[in-house]
Amino acid sequence: MSTIDLRFRQIHLDFHTSEHIEGIGSAFDPEEFASTLEKAHVDSITCFGRCHHGWIYFDTQAFPERRHPHLTRNLLREQIEACHARDIRVPVYLTVQWDHFTANEHPEWLVVDEAGCPIGTPLYEAGFYRTLCVNSPYVDDFLKPHVQEVLETLPADGIFFDIVQPQDCSCKYCRAEMEAAGLEPSDAEARRRFGLQTINNFKREMSAFVREFGADSSIFYNAGHIGTRHRPVANAYTHFELESLPSGGWGYLHFPVAVRYARTLGIDCLGMTGKFHTSWGDFHSLKNAEALQYECFNMLALGAKCSIGDQLHPSGQIDPHVYDLVGSVYAEVEEKEPWCKGAVPVTEVGVLTPEEFWGAAQRDLPPAITGITRMLQEGGHQFDIIDSASDFGRYEVIVLPDRIPVSDELAGKIETYLAGGGALIASFESGLNEETSAFRLESLGVRLKEEGPRGPDGELVRGKHFPQHDFVEYILPEGEIGQGLPETEHAMYMKGLEVEAEPGSEVLADKILSYFDRTYRHFCSHRQTPSSGQVGNPGIVQSGRAIYFAHPIFTQYNQNAPRWCKALFLNTLDILLPAPLVRHEGPSTLQVTVNEQPVENRWVVHLLHYVPERRGEDFDVIEDVIPLYDVKVSVRVPREVTEVAGVPERQPLNFQQNGDRVEFVLPQLAGHQMIALDFAGGL
Repeated sequence: MSTIDLRFRQIHLDFHTSEHIEGIGSAFDPEEFASTLEKAHVDSITCFGRCHHGWIYFDTQAFPERRHPHLTRNLLREQIEACHARDIRVPVYLTVQWDHFTANEHPEWLVVDEAGCPIGTPLYEAGFYRTLCVNSPYVDDFLKPHVQEVLETLPADGIFFDIVQPQDCSCKYCRAEMEAAGLEPSDAEARRRFGLQTINNFKREMSAFVREFGADSSIFYNAGHIGTRHRPVANAYTHFELESLPSGGWGYLHFPVAVRYARTLGIDCLGMTGKFHTSWGDFHSLKNAEALQYECFNMLALGAKCSIGDQLHPSGQIDPHVYDLVGSVYAEVEEKEPWCKGAVPVTEVGVLTPEEFWGAAQRDLPPAITGITRMLQEGGHQFDIIDSASDFGRYEVIVLPDRIPVSDELAGKIETYLAGGGALIASFESGLNEETSAFRLESLGVRLKEEGPRGPDGELVRGKHFPQHDFVEYILPEGEIGQGLPETEHAMYMKGLEVEAEPGSEVLADKILSYFDRTYRHFCSHRQTPSSGQVGNPGIVQSGRAIYFAHPIFTQYNQNAPRWCKALFLNTLDILLPAPLVRHEGPSTLQVTVNEQPVENRWVVHLLHYVPERRGEDFDVIEDVIPLYDVKVSVRVPREVTEVAGVPERQPLNFQQNGDRVEFVLPQLAGHQMIALDFAGGL
């Protein structure tokens, strides 16, 4: 466990600066720089040692040819010393796999594809995205001596290594290492596994190297996403920084997905957004203040610290308008910190992520995980995103969304969890064996009846999106599972699995068939064929404490958000979890999270109400704060509550405690409000 004091109010200061710009750092004023940060309530800033152009921004003795040709001063040292005088931490940024200078000087060190061509930016296009291979001499001949010089000659507080990602590389160094290990380089899957092993070994070795020279240094390796592949190598990090600029390609769903998993791995987390209207390198633009508030306050609500990305002008002059914006948000963060320090999420639902089995990237999260994240957040449920190595016993309900293949080992773990009183929800192909030929999870109480129809291309149509809903079927919700829905057919746009209920299982909802599938031979109207009224195979089945959905409801919700899919799932949770941690009477746009501060003997409930809108074609924005009034909240608590108060204002709220539930009404919610629930007695 890291002992690094990870600060709450950080800046990530980009400085990728072309050699065709003169006067680098000429307008830098150390006093102005540090005092501007201090006034903006910044307590840590990552400054640049070397950028993607490959230039160094301090007086290097080891590699003078790489010092920016127009650098006018020992910029990085002056930045560090000015910040340290105000107790502002300064980790140092070093690029790893993108370095334009090195790519030009040593093309033999580049990652190459299976055709032998370098990957990344073509020679005659703008950009520095050609990728260096960490199996090449680049690491020993340059990178390690460079890191050593930074740590030995500068008072750096840590290293932020950027662009550290597994690569499918066929360079001569990777081919030789694969062959030496008995691996076949022409095998794409073998290269993929080798690439992951290579980057993990690099991280472990580099962290050990850093600790030789800076035992107290913070260490982070950035790849734009933190996910399940980071579990085996988490001990190479002192903390995680979750780069997630909503307007920069990540969107507003990436951060909650990433942090709800990363925070389960046992090290501190830092969220990272940007001051930019769009993304990195968007000079002279400002994010809407309301958006920056939401992004930072959501980090606090989800148990993370805050980082805001900026880019310093080549002159080195800090932009006061940027830090007026940053300061307006960080002043509030500073006030909120006492109710966020040492906080750990209180959760009751564990969602097993498809990322473990199918992979993910910042712009390519599995649709089922974003769909279920939306549903649970909109329903006010408290949840983590987990993998098969997680402790299932921490959760009252485990969910397997849409495509979770189940090995014998995972099946045994789930069955043990259920035998201990846990509950399970699975959908679509989750619960099938790894070959998807039969159900491995007997506890679901269903068996695969047939594989289902195939399309004109010969591929199975189940679980696929067709714009005109060619293979739609319907579901008829009745009774408890259909609470809040009319008792009529509801369209399930993506075809589900054809299953039968095992003896002893209860069918909670049937499929209702259309007259026929939509093809050129037979079609009806503009989209799907209507219901025939004929009952088909089961749509939702319950077996003890396990409930199974035949349809990919989470992927479907990610596609076009049918409210009935969410209602069916939340009703299922009500069946298995009748007394959830939180209930509220606010709109579905209200986000509620609960964190515990064990030392302070209290829980802190975070309420956020900001509504992203698609006002341009490229991304969602937040411009307005829409207040809510008289928001009624009910929280299930473990012991007697002595006070409920809005913080940091310390405004007491009237409350009632009936058994294990505390109820209170928040008169007004304007963006973000924390509510402290203080418990009686000690721990």
